Amino acid sequence: MKNDNLIVKSEDSILVTGANGFIGSKVVETLLSYGFKNIRCFVRPSGDLGRLTKIINTLGKDKTEVVYGNLLSVDDCKTASSGAKVIFHLAVGIEKTFAGCFMNSVITTRNLLDSTLAGKSIKRFLNVSSFAVYSNMNMRRRAMLDETCELESKFMERYDAYCFGKVKQEEIVIEYGRQYNIPYVIVRPGVVYGPEARGSIHSRVGIGTFGVFLHLGGSNNLPLTYIDNCADAIVLAGIKNGIDGEIFNIVDDSSATSREFLKLYKRNVKHFKSIYVPYRIFYVLCYLWEKYSKWSVGQLPPAFNRRKCAAEWKGNRYSNKKLRDLLGWEPKLVPDEGLRRHFEYFKIQETKNA
Repeated sequence: MKNDNLIVKSEDSILVTGANGFIGSKVVETLLSYGFKNIRCFVRPSGDLGRLTKIINTLGKDKTEVVYGNLLSVDDCKTASSGAKVIFHLAVGIEKTFAGCFMNSVITTRNLLDSTLAGKSIKRFLNVSSFAVYSNMNMRRRAMLDETCELESKFMERYDAYCFGKVKQEEIVIEYGRQYNIPYVIVRPGVVYGPEARGSIHSRVGIGTFGVFLHLGGSNNLPLTYIDNCADAIVLAGIKNGIDGEIFNIVDDSSATSREFLKLYKRNVKHFKSIYVPYRIFYVLCYLWEKYSKWSVGQLPPAFNRRKCAAEWKGNRYSNKKLRDLLGWEPKLVPDEGLRRHFEYFKIQETKNA
């Protein structure tokens, strides 16, 4: 990539929050592979640094700095962001409560944004969001879900604290961009998979509950993005010139359906029994669950509800056209190879745990 297409030079300071996470560590690796020489990795003191340490030792001991702290601390945010030209904000709150997600997604992001105002050196604030922000309640099945689609607004009905935290996080980033002219870009990865992913089977395929695995995705396309492809898109969105204020969905070219993914998992990792439940039937069950939850005055939380059911299992099509057109992004790995690596890794984990 030509330097005149970038907003930063190789020696400029770059901050990566959540740098020890599944995606964050791969972003650090990708930045190093692009030749950046001044990367500050912000991690919590209690974080597992195994993955990040291996990357640093292999690619960039003299090009990286690990900074410990908590984004709830204003002073820690100031220390982390001091002199940073680009901030890749990947630290995320995955708590189960609305208050916890608000505190660790919104308050932390506000603190980090505030810390950039004094120095005025920031050239881009890259915020990593999620497909979880979308609502497809008013969309037809199989309709195209892209960056212009409606975001969730009825958070209590969906009963999804993570979705609430990410939507509010996006709102504060956009507000700071508007009010304080902080240049920002937002990316929304789909289902990020690959070795060391948090889970081997995403909930969009199905859920293990009531003592059995319910396959709910059926023939739905999965918005898969292999970890290397995802990290490359995030890095490009952080450094490419001329895209301030844009929002990008991150998905690979083509991907397996839910049914194909489950079949491959059973063949390559571990065989188990599953029950397929058609979407319309599960949607009705979610409706009844909602009704009982209201009738019981919260004794049974509305964990299964129609909005959540639609978001996860209604089924949409996905496009990476904007990612390709504005960033010039090309996936590093094709889906077949990505799935092979994913299943190979989790097969080894199953063998170890046997």
